[in-house]
Amino acid sequence: MKIAIPKERREYEKRVAASPEMVKKYVDLGLEVAVEAGAGEASSIADATFQDRGARIAPDARSALGDADIVLKVQRPLTGAEGQDELSFMKKGAALVAMLSPYNNRDQIEAYAEAGVSAFAMELMPRISRAQSMDVLSSQANLAGYKAVLDAAAEFGRAFPMMMTAAGTVAPARVIVMGVGVAGLQAIATARRLGAVVSGYDVRPAVKEQVQSLGAAFVEVDAEATKGAETAAGYAKEMSDDYQRKQAEVLRETLKKQDVAITTALIPGRPAPVLIAEDMVKAMKPGSVIVDLAVEAGGNCPLSELGKVVVKHGVTIIGYANYPSRIAVDASALYGRNLYNFLSPFAKKEGGAIEFKWDDELVKGTLLTHEGKIVHPNFSKETVPA
Repeated sequence: MKIAIPKERREYEKRVAASPEMVKKYVDLGLEVAVEAGAGEASSIADATFQDRGARIAPDARSALGDADIVLKVQRPLTGAEGQDELSFMKKGAALVAMLSPYNNRDQIEAYAEAGVSAFAMELMPRISRAQSMDVLSSQANLAGYKAVLDAAAEFGRAFPMMMTAAGTVAPARVIVMGVGVAGLQAIATARRLGAVVSGYDVRPAVKEQVQSLGAAFVEVDAEATKGAETAAGYAKEMSDDYQRKQAEVLRETLKKQDVAITTALIPGRPAPVLIAEDMVKAMKPGSVIVDLAVEAGGNCPLSELGKVVVKHGVTIIGYANYPSRIAVDASALYGRNLYNFLSPFAKKEGGAIEFKWDDELVKGTLLTHEGKIVHPNFSKETVPA
């Protein structure tokens, strides 16, 4: 059985779907691995390094994908309307494993079905204990939270820690992290390590102890209203209009005292909630910094611009796209291990093949299309064939 790892072609993407270490693990399972030439360049991995681990270097995407049984990608393949039609290179019956962003690209799900590809969307991985090592959202968000703090520190015109010198004392920076999931918790921890005074805000009351355990203060709006603010999967729910009015009042006053705000709030399948409105930006101190990690979903701040650093009302607003890709070496390594951890349990004991169990909850949770049909319950009434 053959695995293909093509070069990522979408804008802002520097990651690759397998590290050399993971390539060797696939080879040890008896699988053939083809890596497209240059696939690892942006992640500082030379073709020769993949080759040393047992991969064949394919000269282009067509030759890498054409006979592959499993295609590993970071982002969804390009279609003909977007440029080089990567999907057309894949053979019927091939398995595509990637972050496919299905809620935002429903038309492409139909394209996977028409191509006869079994498409697995890794961001739909069930939140269960045995899938923790396969959770691509967590592995990538962790790095995004870390990098966001470093970018904020680079743009901020002052130091983060308190400094007591002969020339005087430098006060510590004040940082608020808004949206305390995996990215938010890492941002809090990183800002604390840099010496900032940190606080965290989230609508989910369960994260209060997590925030405080990292040495940060928790900003609370309405404890009673947030009791049902978390979904079964652990995501934040969209809050009532009354709560949002109270939230705006509390955050407006809190932001006036902050030097840096890092926002990470996302709602799956919905535009990102607005946390920092324009009037709040106007009220912030000149020289403050906002890092909007939700910019690709519309942004937690309406003034952020995708892929840009802008200054509005005296506040620097960072809207870099694809934050995990800004730390591509480690992001690729962690993502590649996530994919291997997903595939390896389905490897045949005698080696040489991956055989998915269609009734496995991990497969059912991530499989979008199979045998020409859309099979995921969130996108179709069809069920996966036994």
